[in-house]
Amino acid sequence: MGHCLSAARGLLPVAFCAVSICSLAQSKKEFRGVWVATVDNIDWPSRGNYNSDSQKIEFIKLLDLHKKNGINALIVQIRPAADAFYPSPYEPWSQWLTGKQGKPPVPYYDPLQFMITETHKRGMEFHAWINPYRAVFNINRSSVSPTHVTRIHPNWFLTYGDKKYFDPGNKDAQQYVVNVVTDIVKRYDVDAIHFDDYFYPYRLPGKEFPDNAKYLQYGKGMSKDKWRRSNTDSIIVKLSKAIKKEKPHCRFGISPFGVWRNSDKDIDGSNTKAGVTNYDDLYADILLWLKKGWIDYVAPQLYWEFGHKLAPYEVLVDWWGKHTYGRHCYIGLGVYRANSNSAWNDKTQLPRQIQLLRNTPNIQGAIFYSSNSFKKNPNGWNDSLRNNYYEQPALIPYMNWLDTIKPALPQITTIALQRKDSTYLIQGEFLKPVQDIKKLVVYVYADGKKNTVPEKIYHFNEPGKKFTLSFPFNAKYSVKSFGITAVSNTNVESVQQLFNWKD
Repeated sequence: MGHCLSAARGLLPVAFCAVSICSLAQSKKEFRGVWVATVDNIDWPSRGNYNSDSQKIEFIKLLDLHKKNGINALIVQIRPAADAFYPSPYEPWSQWLTGKQGKPPVPYYDPLQFMITETHKRGMEFHAWINPYRAVFNINRSSVSPTHVTRIHPNWFLTYGDKKYFDPGNKDAQQYVVNVVTDIVKRYDVDAIHFDDYFYPYRLPGKEFPDNAKYLQYGKGMSKDKWRRSNTDSIIVKLSKAIKKEKPHCRFGISPFGVWRNSDKDIDGSNTKAGVTNYDDLYADILLWLKKGWIDYVAPQLYWEFGHKLAPYEVLVDWWGKHTYGRHCYIGLGVYRANSNSAWNDKTQLPRQIQLLRNTPNIQGAIFYSSNSFKKNPNGWNDSLRNNYYEQPALIPYMNWLDTIKPALPQITTIALQRKDSTYLIQGEFLKPVQDIKKLVVYVYADGKKNTVPEKIYHFNEPGKKFTLSFPFNAKYSVKSFGITAVSNTNVESVQQLFNWKD
Protein backbone atom coordinates (compact mmCIF):
# COMPACT_ATOMS: atom_id res chain seq x y z
CA MET A 1 0.00 0.00 0.00
CA GLY A 2 2.97 2.36 -0.32
CA HIS A 3 4.62 4.40 2.39
CA CYS A 4 4.51 7.91 3.80
CA LEU A 5 7.08 10.42 2.56
CA SER A 6 8.76 13.30 4.36
CA ALA A 7 8.46 16.95 3.41
CA ALA A 8 11.03 18.97 1.54
CA ARG A 9 12.92 21.63 3.42
CA GLY A 10 11.20 25.01 3.61
CA LEU A 11 7.70 23.73 2.91
CA LEU A 12 4.91 23.05 5.38
CA PRO A 13 4.30 19.29 5.09
CA VAL A 14 1.02 17.54 4.57
CA ALA A 15 0.95 13.94 5.69
CA PHE A 16 0.23 11.66 2.78
CA CYS A 17 0.53 8.06 1.71
CA ALA A 18 0.77 6.47 -1.70
CA VAL A 19 -2.35 4.32 -1.66
CA SER A 20 -1.99 2.33 -4.84
CA ILE A 21 -1.06 2.29 -8.49
CA CYS A 22 -4.37 2.27 -10.28
CA SER A 23 -6.31 3.50 -13.25
CA LEU A 24 -9.54 4.39 -11.47
CA ALA A 25 -9.98 7.66 -13.29
CA GLN A 26 -9.09 8.48 -16.86
CA SER A 27 -8.86 12.06 -18.04
CA LYS A 28 -11.22 13.53 -20.55
CA LYS A 29 -9.38 13.33 -23.85
CA GLU A 30 -10.23 15.76 -26.60
CA PHE A 31 -8.36 17.51 -29.41
CA ARG A 32 -8.92 21.27 -29.18
CA GLY A 33 -7.08 23.05 -31.98
CA VAL A 34 -6.85 26.45 -33.64
CA TRP A 35 -5.56 27.19 -37.14
CA VAL A 36 -3.04 30.03 -37.36
CA ALA A 37 -2.86 31.21 -40.98
CA THR A 38 0.22 33.12 -42.14
CA VAL A 39 -0.61 33.40 -45.84
CA ASP A 40 -1.36 37.06 -46.64
CA ASN A 41 -0.81 37.76 -42.90
CA ILE A 42 -4.29 36.47 -42.02
CA ASP A 43 -3.46 35.61 -38.39
CA TRP A 44 0.27 36.07 -37.76
CA PRO A 45 2.37 38.08 -38.03
CA SER A 46 0.10 41.08 -38.47
CA ARG A 47 0.46 42.89 -41.78
CA GLY A 48 3.55 45.11 -41.83
CA ASN A 49 5.01 43.68 -38.62
CA TYR A 50 8.45 42.66 -39.85
CA ASN A 51 10.37 43.16 -36.61
CA SER A 52 11.40 39.88 -35.00
CA ASP A 53 10.93 41.03 -31.41
CA SER A 54 7.46 42.41 -32.18
CA GLN A 55 6.55 39.15 -33.93
CA LYS A 56 7.56 37.16 -30.86
CA ILE A 57 5.47 39.36 -28.57
CA GLU A 58 2.51 39.03 -30.93
CA PHE A 59 2.80 35.25 -31.09
CA ILE A 60 3.04 34.88 -27.30
CA LYS A 61 -0.06 37.04 -26.92
CA LEU A 62 -1.85 34.80 -29.43
CA LEU A 63 -0.70 31.68 -27.57
CA ASP A 64 -1.81 32.96 -24.19
CA LEU A 65 -5.26 33.85 -25.51
CA HIS A 66 -5.78 30.31 -26.77
CA LYS A 67 -4.33 28.79 -23.60
CA LYS A 68 -6.93 30.72 -21.58
CA ASN A 69 -9.62 29.41 -23.94
CA GLY A 70 -8.62 25.81 -23.18
CA ILE A 71 -6.99 25.07 -26.54
CA ASN A 72 -4.41 22.25 -26.48
CA ALA A 73 -3.02 22.38 -30.05
CA LEU A 74 -2.00 25.02 -32.58
CA ILE A 75 -1.94 24.29 -36.30
CA VAL A 76 0.44 26.92 -37.68
CA GLN A 77 1.01 27.56 -41.38
CA ILE A 78 4.79 27.42 -41.88
CA ARG A 79 4.92 26.98 -45.69
CA PRO A 80 2.11 28.91 -47.37
CA ALA A 81 3.51 29.14 -50.93
CA ALA A 82 6.73 27.14 -51.41
CA ASP A 83 8.33 29.54 -48.93
CA ALA A 84 9.40 29.14 -45.33
CA PHE A 85 8.88 30.46 -41.82
CA TYR A 86 12.15 28.78 -40.88
CA PRO A 87 15.68 28.57 -42.36
CA SER A 88 15.13 26.05 -45.16
CA PRO A 89 17.76 24.48 -47.42
CA TYR A 90 15.09 24.26 -50.13
CA GLU A 91 12.97 27.40 -49.98
CA PRO A 92 13.35 31.14 -49.36
CA TRP A 93 12.10 33.06 -46.35
CA SER A 94 8.42 33.95 -46.68
CA GLN A 95 7.41 37.42 -47.82
CA TRP A 96 4.72 37.37 -45.12
CA LEU A 97 7.44 37.11 -42.48
CA THR A 98 9.84 39.81 -43.68
CA GLY A 99 8.05 41.76 -46.41
CA LYS A 100 10.22 40.41 -49.21
CA GLN A 101 10.64 36.77 -50.18
CA GLY A 102 14.14 35.54 -49.43
CA LYS A 103 14.92 38.25 -46.88
CA PRO A 104 15.87 36.81 -43.46
CA PRO A 105 14.24 38.09 -40.26
CA VAL A 106 15.79 41.06 -38.44
CA PRO A 107 16.98 40.62 -35.75
CA TYR A 108 17.69 37.09 -36.96
CA TYR A 109 15.78 34.20 -35.36
CA ASP A 110 14.19 30.89 -36.31
CA PRO A 111 10.43 31.54 -36.09
CA LEU A 112 9.53 27.86 -36.30
CA GLN A 113 11.82 26.86 -33.43
CA PHE A 114 10.58 29.82 -31.39
CA MET A 115 6.92 28.92 -31.99
CA ILE A 116 7.44 25.24 -31.17
CA THR A 117 9.28 26.05 -27.93
CA GLU A 118 6.68 28.56 -26.73
CA THR A 119 3.76 26.33 -27.72
CA HIS A 120 5.20 23.29 -25.96
CA LYS A 121 6.06 25.39 -22.91
CA ARG A 122 2.32 25.97 -22.48
CA GLY A 123 1.52 22.28 -22.78
CA MET A 124 0.07 22.58 -26.29
CA GLU A 125 0.91 20.57 -29.38
CA PHE A 126 2.41 22.17 -32.49
CA HIS A 127 1.17 20.91 -35.86
CA ALA A 128 3.15 22.24 -38.84
CA TRP A 129 0.62 23.30 -41.48
CA ILE A 130 1.94 23.12 -45.02
CA ASN A 131 0.32 24.00 -48.31
CA PRO A 132 1.52 21.21 -50.61
CA TYR A 133 1.12 22.60 -54.14
CA ARG A 134 0.60 26.37 -54.08
CA ALA A 135 3.83 27.98 -55.32
CA VAL A 136 3.04 31.63 -56.14
CA PHE A 137 0.11 33.19 -54.30
CA ASN A 138 -0.44 35.94 -56.87
CA ILE A 139 1.59 36.11 -60.09
CA ASN A 140 0.88 39.84 -60.40
CA ARG A 141 1.70 40.96 -56.85
CA SER A 142 3.71 38.30 -55.00
CA SER A 143 7.35 38.77 -54.13
CA VAL A 144 9.26 35.92 -55.79
CA SER A 145 12.91 35.37 -54.86
CA PRO A 146 15.58 34.48 -57.46
CA THR A 147 16.14 31.29 -55.42
CA HIS A 148 12.47 30.30 -55.45
CA VAL A 149 11.80 26.86 -56.92
CA THR A 150 9.58 28.35 -59.65
CA ARG A 151 12.68 30.18 -60.95
CA ILE A 152 14.96 27.15 -60.71
CA HIS A 153 12.55 24.52 -62.12
CA PRO A 154 9.94 26.47 -64.11
CA ASN A 155 8.88 23.31 -65.97
CA TRP A 156 7.49 21.87 -62.69
CA PHE A 157 4.74 24.50 -62.48
CA LEU A 158 1.41 25.36 -64.04
CA THR A 159 -0.31 28.75 -64.01
CA TYR A 160 -4.01 28.68 -63.25
CA GLY A 161 -5.84 31.97 -62.74
CA ASP A 162 -3.55 34.34 -60.85
CA LYS A 163 -1.54 31.58 -59.12
CA LYS A 164 1.22 29.11 -59.88
CA TYR A 165 0.93 25.50 -58.71
CA PHE A 166 3.26 22.54 -58.66
CA ASP A 167 2.16 20.16 -61.41
CA PRO A 168 0.76 17.23 -59.37
CA GLY A 169 1.55 14.86 -62.24
CA ASN A 170 5.26 15.70 -62.13
CA LYS A 171 7.14 13.06 -60.12
CA ASP A 172 10.15 15.35 -59.57
CA ALA A 173 7.86 18.01 -58.11
CA GLN A 174 6.27 15.40 -55.82
CA GLN A 175 9.67 14.27 -54.57
CA TYR A 176 10.68 17.87 -53.94
CA VAL A 177 7.65 18.37 -51.65
CA VAL A 178 8.50 15.10 -49.86
CA ASN A 179 12.07 16.36 -49.33
CA VAL A 180 10.80 19.64 -47.86
CA VAL A 181 8.54 17.83 -45.41
CA THR A 182 11.21 15.28 -44.45
CA ASP A 183 13.59 18.12 -43.64
CA ILE A 184 11.04 19.73 -41.29
CA VAL A 185 10.30 16.47 -39.47
CA LYS A 186 14.00 15.68 -39.13
CA ARG A 187 15.09 19.05 -37.75
CA TYR A 188 12.10 20.20 -35.69
CA ASP A 189 10.08 18.75 -32.83
CA VAL A 190 6.73 19.08 -34.59
CA ASP A 191 3.91 16.91 -33.28
CA ALA A 192 2.33 16.55 -36.72
CA ILE A 193 2.52 17.55 -40.36
CA HIS A 194 -0.79 19.05 -41.46
CA PHE A 195 -2.05 19.63 -45.01
CA ASP A 196 -5.07 21.73 -45.92
CA ASP A 197 -7.59 21.22 -48.75
CA TYR A 198 -5.53 22.62 -51.64
CA PHE A 199 -4.42 19.64 -53.72
CA TYR A 200 -5.65 20.23 -57.23
CA PRO A 201 -6.93 23.82 -57.11
CA TYR A 202 -10.57 24.78 -56.83
CA ARG A 203 -12.08 25.09 -60.29
CA LEU A 204 -12.21 28.49 -62.00
CA PRO A 205 -15.32 29.10 -64.15
CA GLY A 206 -14.66 28.30 -67.80
CA LYS A 207 -10.99 27.38 -67.25
CA GLU A 208 -9.51 23.89 -67.35
CA PHE A 209 -6.46 23.14 -65.21
CA PRO A 210 -3.61 23.04 -67.81
CA ASP A 211 -2.16 19.59 -67.14
CA ASN A 212 -3.05 17.92 -70.42
CA ALA A 213 0.57 17.48 -71.54
CA LYS A 214 1.42 15.40 -68.47
CA TYR A 215 -1.85 13.47 -68.81
CA LEU A 216 -1.02 12.51 -72.40
CA GLN A 217 2.46 11.48 -71.28
CA TYR A 218 1.52 9.48 -68.17
CA GLY A 219 -2.25 8.84 -68.31
CA LYS A 220 -1.82 5.20 -69.41
CA GLY A 221 -5.40 4.90 -70.62
CA MET A 222 -6.97 6.18 -67.39
CA SER A 223 -9.65 8.85 -67.45
CA LYS A 224 -8.21 12.24 -66.59
CA ASP A 225 -10.16 12.35 -63.31
CA LYS A 226 -8.83 8.96 -62.24
CA TRP A 227 -5.30 9.91 -63.27
CA ARG A 228 -5.48 13.11 -61.23
CA ARG A 229 -6.67 11.22 -58.16
CA SER A 230 -3.86 8.72 -58.61
CA ASN A 231 -1.37 11.61 -58.58
CA THR A 232 -2.78 12.90 -55.30
CA ASP A 233 -2.79 9.40 -53.82
CA SER A 234 0.83 9.03 -54.86
CA ILE A 235 2.13 12.02 -52.91
CA ILE A 236 0.09 11.11 -49.82
CA VAL A 237 1.66 7.62 -49.78
CA LYS A 238 5.16 9.06 -50.24
CA LEU A 239 4.67 11.62 -47.49
CA SER A 240 3.18 9.09 -45.08
CA LYS A 241 6.14 6.76 -45.49
CA ALA A 242 8.71 9.57 -45.28
CA ILE A 243 7.25 11.10 -42.11
CA LYS A 244 7.01 7.78 -40.26
CA LYS A 245 10.48 6.70 -41.36
CA GLU A 246 12.00 9.91 -40.00
CA LYS A 247 9.93 10.13 -36.80
CA PRO A 248 7.42 7.30 -36.13
CA HIS A 249 5.42 9.25 -33.54
CA CYS A 250 4.95 12.32 -35.78
CA ARG A 251 1.38 12.32 -37.06
CA PHE A 252 0.14 13.15 -40.54
CA GLY A 253 -3.19 14.94 -40.81
CA ILE A 254 -5.30 16.31 -43.66
CA SER A 255 -7.95 19.03 -43.45
CA PRO A 256 -10.16 18.51 -46.50
CA PHE A 257 -13.09 20.46 -47.83
CA GLY A 258 -16.11 19.37 -45.80
CA VAL A 259 -17.85 17.22 -48.47
CA TRP A 260 -16.20 14.10 -49.85
CA ARG A 261 -18.95 13.34 -52.43
CA ASN A 262 -22.67 14.00 -52.68
CA SER A 263 -24.94 10.97 -52.42
CA ASP A 264 -26.33 11.57 -55.94
CA LYS A 265 -22.84 10.72 -57.26
CA ASP A 266 -21.95 7.91 -54.85
CA ILE A 267 -23.92 5.64 -52.54
CA ASP A 268 -21.26 6.27 -49.88
CA GLY A 269 -21.56 10.05 -50.23
CA SER A 270 -23.29 12.42 -47.83
CA ASN A 271 -26.87 13.64 -48.17
CA THR A 272 -25.68 17.03 -49.42
CA LYS A 273 -25.81 19.11 -52.60
CA ALA A 274 -22.39 20.73 -52.46
CA GLY A 275 -21.22 22.42 -55.65
CA VAL A 276 -17.64 21.34 -54.93
CA THR A 277 -16.42 18.02 -53.53
CA ASN A 278 -13.04 16.57 -52.63
CA TYR A 279 -13.36 13.55 -54.89
CA ASP A 280 -14.80 15.11 -58.03
CA ASP A 281 -13.23 18.59 -58.01
CA LEU A 282 -10.07 18.54 -55.88
CA TYR A 283 -9.15 14.95 -56.84
CA ALA A 284 -8.57 14.03 -53.20
CA ASP A 285 -9.98 10.64 -52.24
CA ILE A 286 -9.85 11.18 -48.47
CA LEU A 287 -11.74 7.97 -47.71
CA LEU A 288 -9.13 5.88 -49.51
CA TRP A 289 -6.36 7.49 -47.44
CA LEU A 290 -8.26 6.73 -44.24
CA LYS A 291 -9.00 3.15 -45.26
CA LYS A 292 -5.37 2.52 -46.18
CA GLY A 293 -4.07 4.13 -42.99
CA TRP A 294 -1.93 6.61 -44.93
CA ILE A 295 -3.02 9.49 -42.66
CA ASP A 296 -3.51 9.61 -38.89
CA TYR A 297 -6.32 12.13 -38.70
CA VAL A 298 -8.80 14.00 -40.83
CA ALA A 299 -10.14 17.48 -40.01
CA PRO A 300 -13.02 18.23 -42.41
CA GLN A 301 -13.85 21.91 -42.73
CA LEU A 302 -17.52 22.05 -41.70
CA TYR A 303 -18.02 25.79 -41.80
CA TRP A 304 -21.77 25.57 -42.44
CA GLU A 305 -24.57 26.06 -39.95
CA PHE A 306 -27.28 23.70 -38.75
CA GLY A 307 -29.91 23.31 -41.45
CA HIS A 308 -27.82 24.76 -44.30
CA LYS A 309 -29.75 24.09 -47.52
CA LEU A 310 -26.82 22.47 -49.39
CA ALA A 311 -24.50 21.16 -46.68
CA PRO A 312 -26.13 20.97 -43.24
CA TYR A 313 -23.65 20.82 -40.37
CA GLU A 314 -25.56 18.08 -38.57
CA VAL A 315 -25.66 15.82 -41.65
CA LEU A 316 -21.94 16.14 -42.26
CA VAL A 317 -20.83 15.60 -38.64
CA ASP A 318 -22.81 12.36 -38.64
CA TRP A 319 -21.40 11.33 -42.03
CA TRP A 320 -17.76 11.92 -41.08
CA GLY A 321 -18.25 10.08 -37.79
CA LYS A 322 -19.33 7.05 -39.83
CA HIS A 323 -16.41 7.28 -42.28
CA THR A 324 -13.26 7.55 -40.15
CA TYR A 325 -12.16 3.91 -40.66
CA GLY A 326 -10.53 3.85 -37.24
CA ARG A 327 -8.52 7.06 -37.70
CA HIS A 328 -9.10 10.23 -35.68
CA CYS A 329 -11.52 12.91 -36.83
CA TYR A 330 -11.45 16.51 -35.61
CA ILE A 331 -14.25 18.73 -36.93
CA GLY A 332 -13.21 22.08 -38.44
CA LEU A 333 -15.49 24.80 -37.04
CA GLY A 334 -15.95 28.20 -38.69
CA VAL A 335 -15.71 30.61 -35.78
CA TYR A 336 -14.75 33.26 -38.37
CA ARG A 337 -18.34 33.18 -39.59
CA ALA A 338 -19.64 34.89 -36.43
CA ASN A 339 -22.25 37.53 -37.35
CA SER A 340 -21.89 36.86 -41.10
CA ASN A 341 -25.60 36.02 -41.49
CA SER A 342 -28.68 35.39 -39.37
CA ALA A 343 -27.64 31.80 -38.54
CA TRP A 344 -24.24 32.97 -37.32
CA ASN A 345 -25.75 35.87 -35.38
CA ASP A 346 -27.16 33.15 -33.14
CA LYS A 347 -24.93 32.93 -30.07
CA THR A 348 -25.86 29.27 -29.64
CA GLN A 349 -24.66 28.23 -33.12
CA LEU A 350 -21.08 27.34 -32.14
CA PRO A 351 -21.91 25.88 -28.69
CA ARG A 352 -24.51 23.61 -30.29
CA GLN A 353 -21.96 22.52 -32.88
CA ILE A 354 -19.53 21.56 -30.11
CA GLN A 355 -22.26 19.68 -28.26
CA LEU A 356 -23.19 17.69 -31.36
CA LEU A 357 -19.65 16.68 -32.29
CA ARG A 358 -19.04 15.60 -28.68
CA ASN A 359 -22.10 13.36 -28.86
CA THR A 360 -21.17 11.86 -32.22
CA PRO A 361 -19.26 8.54 -32.16
CA ASN A 362 -15.73 8.50 -33.63
CA ILE A 363 -15.21 12.28 -33.38
CA GLN A 364 -12.27 13.13 -31.11
CA GLY A 365 -12.35 16.93 -31.10
CA ALA A 366 -12.45 20.18 -33.05
CA ILE A 367 -10.24 22.76 -34.76
CA PHE A 368 -11.32 26.40 -35.07
CA TYR A 369 -10.66 28.64 -38.06
CA SER A 370 -9.03 30.94 -37.43
CA SER A 371 -6.92 32.46 -34.66
CA ASN A 372 -7.74 36.15 -35.19
CA SER A 373 -11.45 35.40 -34.98
CA PHE A 374 -11.10 35.00 -31.22
CA LYS A 375 -9.55 38.43 -30.62
CA LYS A 376 -12.88 40.21 -30.11
CA ASN A 377 -14.67 37.38 -28.30
CA PRO A 378 -17.31 36.96 -31.06
CA ASN A 379 -20.78 36.23 -29.70
CA GLY A 380 -19.14 35.64 -26.31
CA TRP A 381 -17.67 32.36 -27.58
CA ASN A 382 -14.35 32.83 -25.75
CA ASP A 383 -16.41 32.92 -22.55
CA SER A 384 -18.32 29.81 -23.62
CA LEU A 385 -15.06 27.90 -24.03
CA ARG A 386 -13.44 29.20 -20.83
CA ASN A 387 -16.43 28.84 -18.54
CA ASN A 388 -18.10 25.79 -19.99
CA TYR A 389 -16.90 23.61 -22.85
CA TYR A 390 -13.15 23.91 -22.26
CA GLU A 391 -13.19 24.92 -18.59
CA GLN A 392 -11.36 21.75 -17.58
CA PRO A 393 -8.08 20.87 -19.30
CA ALA A 394 -8.01 17.89 -21.65
CA LEU A 395 -5.38 15.49 -22.88
CA ILE A 396 -5.06 14.87 -26.59
CA PRO A 397 -6.32 11.36 -27.45
CA TYR A 398 -3.63 8.84 -28.28
CA MET A 399 -3.61 6.82 -31.49
CA ASN A 400 -3.42 3.09 -30.80
CA TRP A 401 -1.85 2.33 -34.19
CA LEU A 402 1.14 4.50 -33.24
CA ASP A 403 1.69 3.37 -29.66
CA THR A 404 -0.09 1.78 -26.70
CA ILE A 405 2.82 1.42 -24.25
CA LYS A 406 2.12 3.20 -20.98
CA PRO A 407 5.04 5.30 -19.76
CA ALA A 408 6.74 4.82 -16.40
CA LEU A 409 5.47 6.78 -13.41
CA PRO A 410 7.69 9.24 -11.59
CA GLN A 411 8.44 8.87 -7.90
CA ILE A 412 6.71 11.47 -5.73
CA THR A 413 8.99 12.63 -2.93
CA THR A 414 6.92 15.42 -1.35
CA ILE A 415 3.44 16.85 -1.20
CA ALA A 416 3.35 20.10 0.73
CA LEU A 417 0.99 22.97 1.40
CA GLN A 418 2.20 26.54 1.27
CA ARG A 419 -0.37 28.17 3.53
CA LYS A 420 0.78 31.70 2.71
CA ASP A 421 -0.58 31.53 -0.82
CA SER A 422 -2.82 28.44 -0.43
CA THR A 423 -0.88 26.44 -2.99
CA TYR A 424 -0.05 22.77 -3.04
CA LEU A 425 3.35 21.71 -4.29
CA ILE A 426 4.10 18.20 -5.48
CA GLN A 427 7.76 17.34 -5.90
CA GLY A 428 9.21 14.23 -7.44
CA GLU A 429 11.69 12.76 -9.85
CA PHE A 430 11.93 10.29 -12.67
CA LEU A 431 14.03 7.26 -11.91
CA LYS A 432 14.31 6.37 -15.60
CA PRO A 433 15.21 8.50 -18.65
CA VAL A 434 12.46 10.99 -19.41
CA GLN A 435 12.86 11.68 -23.12
CA ASP A 436 9.59 9.90 -23.92
CA ILE A 437 7.58 11.81 -21.25
CA LYS A 438 5.98 15.08 -22.28
CA LYS A 439 3.33 15.73 -19.64
CA LEU A 440 2.48 15.15 -16.01
CA VAL A 441 -1.17 15.21 -15.01
CA VAL A 442 -2.68 15.94 -11.60
CA TYR A 443 -6.17 14.81 -10.66
CA VAL A 444 -7.88 16.01 -7.48
CA TYR A 445 -10.49 13.93 -5.70
CA ALA A 446 -12.39 15.93 -3.09
CA ASP A 447 -14.52 14.45 -0.30
CA GLY A 448 -14.52 11.04 -1.87
CA LYS A 449 -15.69 12.23 -5.31
CA LYS A 450 -14.07 10.54 -8.27
CA ASN A 451 -12.99 13.16 -10.79
CA THR A 452 -12.29 11.82 -14.28
CA VAL A 453 -11.16 15.21 -15.57
CA PRO A 454 -7.64 16.52 -14.91
CA GLU A 455 -7.27 19.34 -12.42
CA LYS A 456 -4.07 20.47 -14.07
CA ILE A 457 -1.76 19.30 -16.87
CA TYR A 458 1.93 20.15 -16.86
CA HIS A 459 4.11 19.98 -19.91
CA PHE A 460 7.32 18.32 -18.82
CA ASN A 461 10.16 20.00 -20.64
CA GLU A 462 12.72 20.33 -17.88
CA PRO A 463 16.28 19.26 -18.69
CA GLY A 464 16.63 17.26 -15.46
CA LYS A 465 14.70 14.45 -13.85
CA LYS A 466 13.29 16.42 -10.90
CA PHE A 467 10.13 18.48 -11.05
CA THR A 468 7.77 20.61 -8.99
CA LEU A 469 4.04 20.89 -9.70
CA SER A 470 1.88 23.56 -8.10
CA PHE A 471 -1.84 24.26 -8.00
CA PRO A 472 -4.36 26.02 -5.71
CA PHE A 473 -5.58 24.50 -2.46
CA ASN A 474 -9.36 24.60 -2.01
CA ALA A 475 -10.03 25.07 1.72
CA LYS A 476 -13.65 23.92 1.57
CA TYR A 477 -12.63 20.27 1.22
CA SER A 478 -11.40 18.39 4.28
CA VAL A 479 -10.65 14.93 2.86
CA LYS A 480 -8.69 14.89 -0.35
CA SER A 481 -6.77 12.68 -2.74
CA PHE A 482 -4.32 13.33 -5.54
CA GLY A 483 -3.86 11.24 -8.66
CA ILE A 484 -0.66 11.57 -10.69
CA THR A 485 -0.07 10.24 -14.20
CA ALA A 486 2.60 10.63 -16.86
CA VAL A 487 1.90 11.08 -20.58
CA SER A 488 4.25 9.92 -23.33
CA ASN A 489 5.16 11.83 -26.48
CA THR A 490 2.56 9.69 -28.29
CA ASN A 491 -0.13 10.87 -25.80
CA VAL A 492 -0.42 7.51 -24.01
CA GLU A 493 -1.23 8.03 -20.32
CA SER A 494 0.26 5.92 -17.57
CA VAL A 495 -1.69 4.18 -14.86
CA GLN A 496 -2.50 6.49 -12.00
CA GLN A 497 -0.74 6.76 -8.68
CA LEU A 498 -3.17 7.83 -5.95
CA PHE A 499 -2.26 9.72 -2.78
CA ASN A 500 -4.56 10.32 0.21
CA TRP A 501 -3.95 12.84 2.97
CA LYS A 502 -5.52 14.97 5.68
CA ASP A 503 -4.38 18.38 6.88
